[in-house]
Amino acid sequence: MQFDDDKPLDPSQVEDVRASGPRPGGGGFGGGGFGGMPGGCALPIGGRGGCLLLLLAVGAMFLFGIVPTPFTGDQGGQQGGGRQPGAPPAASPSGNLAERCRTGADADQSEDCRVVGTVNSIQAYWRQAFQERGRKEYTPAKTVLFSQAVETGCGAADSAVGPFYCPADRKVYLDLTFFDTLQRDFGAEGGPFAQAYVIAHEYGHHVQNLLGTMNRVGRDNLPGADSSSVRLELQADCYAGVWAQNAVKTGFYREPFTRHDINQALSAAAAVGDDSIQRRTQGLVTPDAFTHGTSRQREKWFSTGYESGDPLRCDTFAGGI
Repeated sequence: MQFDDDKPLDPSQVEDVRASGPRPGGGGFGGGGFGGMPGGCALPIGGRGGCLLLLLAVGAMFLFGIVPTPFTGDQGGQQGGGRQPGAPPAASPSGNLAERCRTGADADQSEDCRVVGTVNSIQAYWRQAFQERGRKEYTPAKTVLFSQAVETGCGAADSAVGPFYCPADRKVYLDLTFFDTLQRDFGAEGGPFAQAYVIAHEYGHHVQNLLGTMNRVGRDNLPGADSSSVRLELQADCYAGVWAQNAVKTGFYREPFTRHDINQALSAAAAVGDDSIQRRTQGLVTPDAFTHGTSRQREKWFSTGYESGDPLRCDTFAGGI
């Protein structure tokens, strides 16, 4: 994947809080896919008018997705193992993304700037897709780069949960060391487009939040091979593939992605399939505990999005998966 060297980047879409170090804290959940799912709150939080989405925990198994249940909480309570609620950290000026990440040429040379360019392209695509389909206006979401642990609108989280999206503050959280783990411990091919796929998957959750799909999981959050949780994650994979097909049209990339790029994404998708991770961690597969889908399903739905380039083809809630 090669960026257009002259394309201006917008580093304001990415916050770098790594210099602030691990920060314990807490917070509460807020709620919110192409496909016309119903909106509304799954469970109101007393006194704040927010929404609590009851989402499945992924433990320490690096299943990138939505922030897991243990980091949810209610007003004035304790969560995340008894840690007191607090405000999310402000962006650290020491990150210097605005100084270092000016154009696509910088994105080709720096991992941090590649994240900026990828986020810029993903959001440019969804902004246009919302307009073309007569949806409500797309609301941008920031990506937060953190190290080891971070305080979010959904509570305290650490690197063990992998990349995640927090509906409460509408931000994607990413510790870049995840990609080393994905390659070293889970057998993924790695590479720049594996990173892009993971980021695009998380922004798929933001799209689901904006359009209401998450509320379905809020009401039906049990695990299982055919669960709404799995269908939600597979739809986010499909949305990632849709962006990949349309990415060159956003102007951030010099040319369409190559087959080698796409293979990096498929390798990452296969590495984090529920069945693959269960075999590695417990030696057997237990479909009743699935939350994200099998390796084959994750590859299939990313490919569905990529081959069609159409988010309307990503209705994982209809029929078999």
